[in-house]
Amino acid sequence: MYLCKPIFHTTTTMNCDNDNELFPIVDEDGNVLGRILRGEAHNGCKVLHPVVHLHLFNSKGELYLQRRPDWKPIQPGKWDTAVGGHISYGETVEQAFKREVMEELGISVSDATPLGHYVFESKVEKELVYAFKTIYDGKITPSTDELDGGRFWTRQEILDAIGHDILTPNFESEYLRFFGQK
Repeated sequence: MYLCKPIFHTTTTMNCDNDNELFPIVDEDGNVLGRILRGEAHNGCKVLHPVVHLHLFNSKGELYLQRRPDWKPIQPGKWDTAVGGHISYGETVEQAFKREVMEELGISVSDATPLGHYVFESKVEKELVYAFKTIYDGKITPSTDELDGGRFWTRQEILDAIGHDILTPNFESEYLRFFGQK
């Protein structure tokens, strides 16, 4: 039993997250233990739920980052992984990955390399992150409903931005974890 105060309201505008979306509750190995509403998962009770991330590099070695819209309740206006999305209840990691990549960037990626999974905990949530990387040089069409644009960054630009409240803390720690220290 989870002692979280549920948030029950229906979101009808495009520039809001649906607090009634169902996420799986998982253990650190990804085994599904139950389900929780998005609003509950993000209200500070820190029930572990899974997400997918994609680090999208171009052939020059630059990394595409998305800018989180100002209306997002978590880390508004900061730069983040090219794709970052929740796994819906009943969905596999692979299904969520394909859906999120298409929803957020308007592309299909078939050759992503898994980097691993780990637990990330912030002040309001706790996520089991499944991280992937790929190289892509095609056209990217960021979602105008979910993102505030995006661009490719050089490694030096990313390293210079770390610790300056420009990037999300999750992105900073994940970048350093998988792509080297500052």
